Amino acid sequence: MSAGPIRTCVACRSVRPKRELIRLVCGDDNRVRVDSTGRAPGRGAYVCRSPGCVKAVQNRGRLAHAFRKSCEAGIDLSEEVRGPWRRESR
Repeated sequence: MSAGPIRTCVACRSVRPKRELIRLVCGDDNRVRVDSTGRAPGRGAYVCRSPGCVKAVQNRGRLAHAFRKSCEAGIDLSEEVRGPWRRESR
């Protein structure tokens, strides 16, 4: 029996069940957003909920590689990702 879909964190490269990761999507405007529904159109990238992975993804150009194009991930992405992470860790 399968444990469900498996994805890889673009920051730390750990392999985890999809439900344990946060999906990021690069929109038509080249801005990275959190896809809370998991159904937004476009190429998705997954990141662990740990603050270290969120920070690494923004600083090392991992998103541009994952999305195969230049994308802008601003400071607001950190807050947007940390919001769901904090709520679900309680």
